Amino acid sequence: MLSATACNKLLDLTPRDSISDKVMWADVTSAEYAVNSIYSYAYNIYASYPCAAGMTEALTDQLKYGSYLYNSMCFIPSEIAYGGSTLTANYVDVYLGAWGSLYSCIRRTNEAIDNLHSLGTGLPEADQTRLEAELRLMRGWLYFELVKRYKEVIIYNEDLTAIVKDKALSSEADGWKMVKDDLAYAQQNLPAKADARGRLDKGAAYALASRALLYAKDYEGVIAAANKVKELGYGLEDDYAGVFNGGGKESILQYNFSYADNVMHSFDFYYSPGGDFVQVGLQGGAYGTPTQEMVESYELAAGGFPDWEPWHGTTTENPPYELLEPRFQATILYNGATWKGRTIQPYVGGEDGWAEWRKESQPQGRTTTGYYLRKGVDETHSFAERDASRGLQPAILLRYGEVLLNKAEACFRNNDAAGANAAVREIRDRVNLPYTDLAGDELWAAIRQERRVELAYEGLWYWDLRRWGEADKAYPVGLNGYQVHGLKIAPGAVDGQFEYTYVSVDDKDRNFPQKMYRFPMPASELNSNALVEQYAEWK
Repeated sequence: MLSATACNKLLDLTPRDSISDKVMWADVTSAEYAVNSIYSYAYNIYASYPCAAGMTEALTDQLKYGSYLYNSMCFIPSEIAYGGSTLTANYVDVYLGAWGSLYSCIRRTNEAIDNLHSLGTGLPEADQTRLEAELRLMRGWLYFELVKRYKEVIIYNEDLTAIVKDKALSSEADGWKMVKDDLAYAQQNLPAKADARGRLDKGAAYALASRALLYAKDYEGVIAAANKVKELGYGLEDDYAGVFNGGGKESILQYNFSYADNVMHSFDFYYSPGGDFVQVGLQGGAYGTPTQEMVESYELAAGGFPDWEPWHGTTTENPPYELLEPRFQATILYNGATWKGRTIQPYVGGEDGWAEWRKESQPQGRTTTGYYLRKGVDETHSFAERDASRGLQPAILLRYGEVLLNKAEACFRNNDAAGANAAVREIRDRVNLPYTDLAGDELWAAIRQERRVELAYEGLWYWDLRRWGEADKAYPVGLNGYQVHGLKIAPGAVDGQFEYTYVSVDDKDRNFPQKMYRFPMPASELNSNALVEQYAEWK
């Protein structure tokens, strides 16, 4: 059979849809193409790996998924937030674990570095170094995500011969060293943005370090990285709302989407107001909506907080939405807000509508909290012209606003009140909020407050509470012993009047057990690796 095949000149066995590794790493263009495939992991880290059940904000007091169906982005996030006996090792691994996914990405990244070293020897030396820096930035990011979840992990580098079936865990300190070394290499060897041609650059390496080193408690490193980001020319945009459209001096690393290339996302489908679908005869939206607790986190535009007590019962008095600061206006849609040339109607019988938690298992675009998410949703996306699941709004992965707040926290931990105050003031000046220098617990409360509202719905708050060691404390400091609420809005007795009723949108109090500070090792690793055992918290 082999002989006959070999003699058949008409049979061409050359693959037409792939090329060999040797050819891939033979020139700069194809080598860059190989590295591009690793870039996609940055979006996976942002959108897929944090929580398979939905946005991690739903595990805090910031967001509520309104459907009672037992699915992701429905009831399961609430179930996680309630804690209790449901949080078995297998359950947490399924919905919050990322061990297998991250190690798959690390393996492919290490293979790419190995190929670069062994097959890319014909590339110009400067390009070899730059491409390795790109890959090591990504590997450092992947290991950061592992260590922040699991603390002690298994470390592999590009030496593929060191891969063995059974391998012990490394210390947490060694894990952070791996992250720091990779990011340091990227910082030293990546070009500045102007010379990067849209590829990874120094700004991304330093900005990521400012985040990762907070977890490692390397506060000097955070401050140094943040200062480097500023030296590279990044800064705050004048308009907070405009940051999330991408581009500009604040966006350090963003993931772009393209209709022509069929690279799109479904965020608009899941989080747009239900009325956007009603208007074109479709159904969707409002899977997750902001809570009353989050609304009450925002100050008045003139400074200070409104008294929300009248809205903790039933009243026809209009809430002070229009008096709240610009970050609220850019983040949350409320009754009467302007959106896509219309007025949001999150009330009973309104175009967007209201659904009662638990009693209506499928809200189908209606809100259970009285609000809709604005940040991250594309107001220019017409569902009549483009399917709701084909979103193009860029995902902002790293931005200068976060870097400043990372610096503020590091300065505080380093007993540099002046540096912390300066960073907080810069954040507040952008939205014209007054600020007076603070110290001690008051300064820490201000930093905490600014992270909560400035970075709301950017995937950081849940992880902040965990790394601060505050998640298991009583609410409002931590995530224990509270329920989240919304406002049921119904037309009042007088035309144009509304009745607002404070309602719980939880079945019971929420709970964060101490064991959740570290996620469990998956059964697949325990069953295949004889040198590891389950973490003590999960035995």
